[in-house]
Amino acid sequence: MTASMTLNEQPARRRGRLQLILILCVTLGPMILATAMYKLQFWVPEGRSYHGDLIATGQTPADLGVQADKSTERWQLLVTAPETCASDCQQLVYLARQINIGLGREASRAEHVLAFAKPLPAEFTGLLDKDYPRLQRLGLTPTQHTGAKPQLWIVDPHGNLVLRYDAGTDGKSILKDLQLLLKLSNIG
Repeated sequence: MTASMTLNEQPARRRGRLQLILILCVTLGPMILATAMYKLQFWVPEGRSYHGDLIATGQTPADLGVQADKSTERWQLLVTAPETCASDCQQLVYLARQINIGLGREASRAEHVLAFAKPLPAEFTGLLDKDYPRLQRLGLTPTQHTGAKPQLWIVDPHGNLVLRYDAGTDGKSILKDLQLLLKLSNIG
């Protein structure tokens, strides 16, 4: 009787070992694979879900030279004009307003702002007064971060710069980026 029990126990023991190895592979395998992917940099996605230049340094509009008296509780579409506000700057101001309108029911969570270093042309000032009543206008002291050309920045409600776009960027891309940020954010 002892010999037959030993023969019956061997397949059960093998099956138990196989189950233990399988459980270890299922639990430890993904962790080992993820660590190897990180350390050896393979199968790392090259794509990204945003279209602008990510600003992940903790900069604020004040670092750009924007002279704001208070922080806001909303997302901002900030247009900086370190030189005169020529056609590319005026196009960015128009684009910022259109993006704000394009947010639909989320439009109240964002605002558009123009920060300029030099006085605006008189005809553009008249246009702003007439067609852009909600546009905030702030002073700008250009710094090395501002650059020489007008740019559009997305600023979060805590006052951090998030994304930067040059003149000529597609408005739909900016709108998609801002919609994604608003979807993922509970602030503002």
